[in-house]
Amino acid sequence: MKEKEMIFGIRAVIEAVEAGKEIDKVIVKRELSGDLFKELSTVLAAHNIPMQKVPIARIDKFTRKNHQGVIAFLSAITYERIEDIIPFLYEQGKNPFIVVLDGLTDVRNFGAIARTCEVAGVDAIVIPARGSVTVNADAVKTSAGALLKIPVCKEQNLGEALHFLQNSGIKLVAATEKGANVYTNVDYTGPVAIVMGAEDTGVSHENLRICDELVKIPQFGTIESLNVSVAAGVLIYEVIRQKNIQ
Repeated sequence: MKEKEMIFGIRAVIEAVEAGKEIDKVIVKRELSGDLFKELSTVLAAHNIPMQKVPIARIDKFTRKNHQGVIAFLSAITYERIEDIIPFLYEQGKNPFIVVLDGLTDVRNFGAIARTCEVAGVDAIVIPARGSVTVNADAVKTSAGALLKIPVCKEQNLGEALHFLQNSGIKLVAATEKGANVYTNVDYTGPVAIVMGAEDTGVSHENLRICDELVKIPQFGTIESLNVSVAAGVLIYEVIRQKNIQ
């Protein structure tokens, strides 16, 4: 990561947050304390910016500058709000098509999914604020620039975001090996959100319970599952296929 994509030092990070800079997360050394650190913690909490305590050696890997034990990572984009996007899409006479990524952590998979979403005309991507990939320079590069073109919503509570989508008339379809239906047996022609899970654990149990449909992709080999970006592409293009044959 380039140094221009980071902000170093406690006061500099506080000022950047208060100035409205789009920050993905902040890492601080574990032993950090004192009044200025308390002020930083308060400011980050007020702006819902994740803070992670790490060993000082990890911080030193990013820079040898006087970081004071604090580095903030800048976002490559301005995130949008799903509460704003959905009403706008309905006002445009569209059936919203959303892709939700529950706990995805591999930036290459994220970039590949975003590229497919942009090509397929997906209206927005939703990610959680914590425990997930973010839109950094590597993700943008892997997406071939797609993440600069498609709205991305970073939600503090993914469950609440799913409920909002559901209450907005959008069918939630989760991809999971626990699915009762093969993915092609579900109707995607109306407003729909495809929910994809983390590479290792899949969609969380809490979020699976919220979803309207649980679908699976048939498997005929011996490997346990498809790569998540490939699985997302399969489902996204089934949605496109159904919408285009009406």
